[in-house]
Amino acid sequence: METLFINIAKSSGLIAMFYIAYFFLLRKETFFTANRWYLLGGLFTSVILPWIVFTTIVWVEPAPANFDWSRIPITAVKKESFEINWYLILTCTYIIGTALLLLQFAFDFYSLNRVLKGKQIKQQADHKFIDTKENIAPFSYFNTIVYNSSLYSESEMESILEHEKVHSEQYHTIDVLITRFFCILFWFNPFIWLYKKAILQNLEFIADSEASKNISDKKAYQLTLLKITAHENCVVLTNHFYQSLIKKRIVMLNKNQSKKWNSWKYLLVLPVLVAFVFLFQMEVIAKEKNVIQKIEQPASSDIDVYKITKNTTEAELKEKAAAIAKNYGVTVLFSNTKRNSNNELTAINVELKKGNEISNNRNINSSDAIKTFGIVITKDASGKLSIDFMEEDDKSIDKLVSTSKIVAPNAPITADTQIYIDGAKSDKDEMDKLDPKEIATVNVTKNDEKKEIRIITKDYHKIGDMDEIYINGKKVTQNEFNQLEPGSIDRMDVTSNFGKKSILITTKNGTYIINDKNMPIPPVPPVAPAIKNPKAPVFPKAPKTPKGDPINGDKKAWKDFEKKMEEYDAKMKKLEPQMEAFDKQMAEFDKQMEPFNKEMEVFNEKMKAFDKQMKEYLADKKDNK
Repeated sequence: METLFINIAKSSGLIAMFYIAYFFLLRKETFFTANRWYLLGGLFTSVILPWIVFTTIVWVEPAPANFDWSRIPITAVKKESFEINWYLILTCTYIIGTALLLLQFAFDFYSLNRVLKGKQIKQQADHKFIDTKENIAPFSYFNTIVYNSSLYSESEMESILEHEKVHSEQYHTIDVLITRFFCILFWFNPFIWLYKKAILQNLEFIADSEASKNISDKKAYQLTLLKITAHENCVVLTNHFYQSLIKKRIVMLNKNQSKKWNSWKYLLVLPVLVAFVFLFQMEVIAKEKNVIQKIEQPASSDIDVYKITKNTTEAELKEKAAAIAKNYGVTVLFSNTKRNSNNELTAINVELKKGNEISNNRNINSSDAIKTFGIVITKDASGKLSIDFMEEDDKSIDKLVSTSKIVAPNAPITADTQIYIDGAKSDKDEMDKLDPKEIATVNVTKNDEKKEIRIITKDYHKIGDMDEIYINGKKVTQNEFNQLEPGSIDRMDVTSNFGKKSILITTKNGTYIINDKNMPIPPVPPVAPAIKNPKAPVFPKAPKTPKGDPINGDKKAWKDFEKKMEEYDAKMKKLEPQMEAFDKQMAEFDKQMEPFNKEMEVFNEKMKAFDKQMKEYLADKKDNK
C-alpha cells in the first residue's frame, strides 16, 4: 500500500513537470501536432516511469556475528498505543473521489447516448452526419458529426463541417477520453485539470489550422467562431466546435508559423526525466558475501551456521547444499523458490535428510522478502549430529531435548501414530498448528512398536498456578482436576479478574463425574527446583550500516560507521569475561537440573502406566453402557 501511494505521488509530480514545461516553453508555438503527442506521451510516461526501478548490486562483508543469538535475553513487548491509520483514511478518500467521478463519467456517457439515439444519420464517405433540431453546439464523436443546420448559413456550415471533419479524421475523441480517464485517476492533483484544458485547447488549434487550409475565406471562418460562442449548451465527452478560449484560437490562426529550430525545447524535458530516474528510481542492493560463519562454543561441541538471506542466489544455495553434504553427509534440498521484482527471495522450502537419523524441513511462503535464517548443524564431543533452523533476529532459541527412543522431530508420521497435546488425543493437523515457542516438552516414544508423540505446552504447566479451577461451571479442587480425563476436554479458557487467575474447562459431553472410585488417579508431576536462571550479559547495540556502499556512498557516514564499529568491537571484547562466567553458570544450572530430569523420566514411566489403566477403564465403561 505504501509503495502504491509513493508511486501515485511520483506520477503526480511528473504530470506537474510535463505541464509546467508545456506552459512555459511550448504553448505559444505552432507545433500543434507535436504538442499533441508531447502531452499524451507525458501522461503515459508519468504513469509508467515510477514503476520502473533500476537496481545496482553492491557486495559487502557480512556483519560480525561473534556471539550466540540464543543468549540474547527475552524482553517483554510493549503494547502499542492507538494510532490513526492514515493510509486507510487516504485510501478511503481516494476511492470515494474516484467513485464519484466514475459516476459522473457514466452519466455524461448516458447523456451523449440520448443525444445520438434515434436520430436520422446521413452517411458520407467515412463520416456520419446528424442534423438535429436541438439547440446545441456542433460537435464530433469519433466519426459522427452532430450539428443544427437551421442555426447557421451555408458558408458557416461549410466552416463548421471542415473543422469537425479534422477532429473525426485525427481521432481526437480518443484524446478526450484518455484525458478524462487520467482526471478520474488523479482527481486530487490540480495540475491534471490544467493538463486536460491544455490538451483540449491544443486539439482545437489543430482543427482550426487544418480546416483553415481548406477554406478560402479565413475571415469568414473567424466570424463563424465568434458566432458559435453564443451557444453554451455543449455535450461532454465530445470535440466541440466551440471552446471558451475563442480569443486564443483566433490569435493562433493569425500567428506566423514557429521556426523549426524551436523544436529543441522538447529536448529540455529529457534531463529532468534522467534526474528523476537517478534520484528516485535507482536502488542499491547490498548483498553479503557468502561466508560460512562459525559461532564460538565450548570445546565440547561444534556449531556451523549456513545463513540464507533474501539476496541469496540460486548458485549460492547450491554451494551451501554441496558444502553441507560434503562436511556432514546431510542431503539438503532447496525447492519452490520464488522471487519478487527485486530478485529477493519470498518463498523457499528447505529439506534436510540423513538416512533415518535426521529429518527436518522448513517452508516459507510470503508476499514480502524472507527474513534471514540459518541452518544450524551441531556436532557434540561424541560425534552425534543434530540439525535445526535459527532465526537471526530471534530473542531466544527453543531447543528440543532428546530422550531415549526419540525419533527425529520432523520424521514422517505414520497413520498409526498416536498424538497427544496436553494429555488430550489429537491429530497431525492440530500438531502442525502449534507454535514451537509455546511447546514446553516433546516426547516421541515407541510402545508396542507404535509411535506416540506427547506434547506439553507451556500454558498447560501453568494450570497448577491458577487461583480457581472450574469444570463445566463448577468450582473444583486441584485433586479433582487431576482426576479429569484429558481426552474428555473440549476447550480450556484462562481469565484474570483483579489479579486472580482462573481456568474454565468445558468437557465434550458437558458433564463431569469425580465420584467414580474406579477411575485411575494420574501421577503427580515433580516440582521443578526453584533455581534462578543465569542472566546473560547485556550486549551493546550494533551501529546501523549507512546506505549505499563504501566506494560510491556517503564517505563521511562510512567513516563514522567504521569508528563506531571499532567501539562496538571493543565493548564486545570487554564482555568476554562475563560470557565465560555466564557459561559456567549455565553449566552449574544444568547440573542442578539433573535430579529433576531424572524425576521427570520416572514420571513419564508412571504416565505410561496411567495411560494404559485409563484405556482399560474407558473400555470397561463403554462396555457397561
